[in-house]
Amino acid sequence: MCGRFVITTPPQAMKELFGYAEQPNFPARRNIAPTQPVPVIHTGEGHTRDGARHFSLMRWGLVPSWMKKFPGSVLINARAETILEKPSFRGGIRHRRALIPADGFYEWDIRTKQPYFIHLKSGGLFAMAAIWEDWMGADGSQIESAAIVTVAAKGGLAPIHPRSPAILDESAWDAWLDTENVRPADAVKLLYEPGAPALAFHPVSTRVNKVANDDESLMAPVAAESGPGQLSLL
Repeated sequence: MCGRFVITTPPQAMKELFGYAEQPNFPARRNIAPTQPVPVIHTGEGHTRDGARHFSLMRWGLVPSWMKKFPGSVLINARAETILEKPSFRGGIRHRRALIPADGFYEWDIRTKQPYFIHLKSGGLFAMAAIWEDWMGADGSQIESAAIVTVAAKGGLAPIHPRSPAILDESAWDAWLDTENVRPADAVKLLYEPGAPALAFHPVSTRVNKVANDDESLMAPVAAESGPGQLSLL
């Protein structure tokens, strides 16, 4: 599962890495939570699809386009194992695949509730696989929303939490986004291919539990009360 994440890379650097056309300007965020706007890189859909990468701010928490009413709860994650079959995710994996950039994410130890900050071992920005939807309300209101795709956690991260965002190597970005030529089943295989960057993680303050807290200290290492402490996922 992924329930909070971090973006500290400046907008221009993000634009240069992902190569989208827009020039967004957004502040650093160190405690992004569900229902908040998140940056999403996609290639459009339908008649607006031009093959180029585009940047949009979307609501984190997927609302399937076929829903007649806005749901009381939203889907922040989509499990890779069932994404091809679940009605809520079938449209997204077939027609609206995306990338959500991040400089790290938080996870809570399922045994101790100790939060951890997880990031690239080499540092820097990475891309989480995602799907998105365009929902239209009966009153004409329109909401673009997204969910982060998750896979089973590997290595040293698994004892903390059984799920992890699906982090795609840069070599897989084009294929994941190409819903015209890459079939859904083949796109899902990309989530399991070797080559995803190595991660490192460390315990952080429980201040991250409160959404209103959003500062650099949230990512700083602290002594874990219990659990595996500071480890690396190789």
